[in-house]
Amino acid sequence: PAFELKDTSGKTVRLADFKGKHVVLEWTNPGCPFVVKHYGSQNMQSLQKDATAKNVVWLTVNSTAKSASDYLEPAALQSKLVKDWGAAPSAVLMDDSGTMGRAYAAKTTPHMYVIDPAGKLVFAGGIDDKRSANPADIKTAKNHVKAALGETLAGKAVSTPTATPYGCSIKYDAS
Repeated sequence: PAFELKDTSGKTVRLADFKGKHVVLEWTNPGCPFVVKHYGSQNMQSLQKDATAKNVVWLTVNSTAKSASDYLEPAALQSKLVKDWGAAPSAVLMDDSGTMGRAYAAKTTPHMYVIDPAGKLVFAGGIDDKRSANPADIKTAKNHVKAALGETLAGKAVSTPTATPYGCSIKYDAS
């Protein structure tokens, strides 16, 4: 689905801005131990840097409601992800209304999506096949996002287009 959100600096970002490019959508919440698993191990940052080096747009999305105890204001979220954790997304988007998250049926953090240059969703689901918060499991996990990006960037069909997402539930605004 099309979207238009503000990033953590207040700039408007639209999916339409990236027509003709591969786009990764990553739902996040730094208070989630499953997100910490992938950032604390540098797994997510490595994926982001590899993808953006290949001209892939990586959009990190936070759909946490302002009323949630682990909500971070835009500047604090940007600081946590980029300054503290060394994240390298193209942009960090604020979706505190939950409109974009609900449009994509994002359920967990992290919940991952890969969109091809034609605007087709080619992958949706969990980042990998190890449903745990233990960073040691990353070494033996099949990384679905890395595989999907590799295949779609090579012009191939994605062999695993969906995978069950896992992590913390997104704390959507109840209104």
